[in-house]
Amino acid sequence: MHFGFINDNEARVSITPSTLDKLINLNHKVSVEKNAGHLSGFSDSDYKKAKIASRKELIKNCDVLISVNSSSYNSFSDYEGKILISNFSLDSNKEKLKEEIDKNNISAYDLSMIPRTTIAQSMDILSSMAGLSGYKAIIKAAELLPKIFPMTITAAGSIKPVKVVVLGAGVAGLQAIATAKRLGAIVEASDPRQAAKEEVLSLGAKFIEVEGAVEDKSAGGYAVKQSKEYLVRQKEEVSKRLMQADVVITTAQVFGSKSPILISKDVVEKMNSGSVIIDLASSTGGNCELTQDSKIIDHNGIKIVGNSYLASELSHDASNLFSNNVFNFINYIIKDNELISENDNILKSCKI
Repeated sequence: MHFGFINDNEARVSITPSTLDKLINLNHKVSVEKNAGHLSGFSDSDYKKAKIASRKELIKNCDVLISVNSSSYNSFSDYEGKILISNFSLDSNKEKLKEEIDKNNISAYDLSMIPRTTIAQSMDILSSMAGLSGYKAIIKAAELLPKIFPMTITAAGSIKPVKVVVLGAGVAGLQAIATAKRLGAIVEASDPRQAAKEEVLSLGAKFIEVEGAVEDKSAGGYAVKQSKEYLVRQKEEVSKRLMQADVVITTAQVFGSKSPILISKDVVEKMNSGSVIIDLASSTGGNCELTQDSKIIDHNGIKIVGNSYLASELSHDASNLFSNNVFNFINYIIKDNELISENDNILKSCKI
């Protein structure tokens, strides 16, 4: 099969030279669009076994086209009859997207819809990118905060450690906790899933416990919608911590729905001046009432960063992980140069 890797409208690339070699070893042909890896630290000369081609050549010659995200596809009519593999999660109008894909006889697979099961772990782009985002969220907060993280004792006086609150202890939240602890912060975390408690405690953080949470193991690791009563109790308990926090990282997303508002405008206005909120759920509405996606705003001295795309700022490592996810997905769904049965659970879950 002939695979074409697109030069995306962002810093990451969907194939790295090491992954290219693995694909070639499976007797596949590979074409890479010119300068695709440039912003991730990979030059065209690094892709020695691939053909470097234009987008037009990729569309003409390749059976399967792969990109980091679907914003790279300007017109689906150009890709008639092709197989597309990408992250389609940022497409707001899913019905129109499906209509365009059907109309042009395209087989499209959304990597963001891969189920969070044991067999699919190595293909899960959301988990691999979330880990990097959680790390970068703390680094970003450290840059913006007018304080240093660790406790420091000097001849000129002592400095208290900063207080960090993490809302949502999934992959991103746990990495944020671990990174904040390494930098010497005092960390507390909240999550409706009881299973998250042990992981939070194992990283040396305190767990903000609120009774009465609804759990659903079939949600694939995502939080699920909670009752109004629980949300009120959670808001009261968490708000006490937020008003004392220097840094807040929010990561709570509900699969297929708008993100829950965990930080109201009133709470933001009671936080200490100079505090920083990093909202990783901004692309689905945000966990803070004042969040604006892809923007940093200053509200009465509180900086609120709306950014669900922080993994792109770590483009080299993000590309390596994303590329491995893609390879594992390809290796699973294509056998003897043919797609496996569409009744397969993983394939069925992520087909648009």
